[in-house]
Amino acid sequence: MLPAIFNENLFDDFFDDRFMMPSVFGKNDPLYGKNAKNVMKTDVRETENTYELDIDLPGFKKENVSLKLDDGYLTIGAAKSLEKDSGNDKDGKYIRRERYEGQCSRSFFVGKGVQAKDISAKFEDGILKVSVPKTAQPEANNYIAIE
Repeated sequence: MLPAIFNENLFDDFFDDRFMMPSVFGKNDPLYGKNAKNVMKTDVRETENTYELDIDLPGFKKENVSLKLDDGYLTIGAAKSLEKDSGNDKDGKYIRRERYEGQCSRSFFVGKGVQAKDISAKFEDGILKVSVPKTAQPEANNYIAIE
């Protein structure tokens, strides 16, 4: 049995490489590696007048998070960078690096009637809380007359 660090086996990358082929399931994601599927986990609640989104962004700073509304799509992005070093520091060299720099984003269709000024957001304790107002959906007559 090999030692486990943070629920991963120490030599997973070596023995699980599957003939050096890149994975299509995010294993080699540059930001979070095998844990890429856990990035930006989102809860969406519906209230009487709004949709409330709670998005996990641990390790990100408020100034590195952005929200953009374009053509009815709300896109939330976050970027992260680490200090650059040569790897031959006087304090030692890295034998394993699990932290990376990069960016991630998610988009949600909120409707074309929503305006940016109506959306509010707050970032606290690694959680982005976004409130999006509901808009009245026009009821279109989609019935086709039969002759």
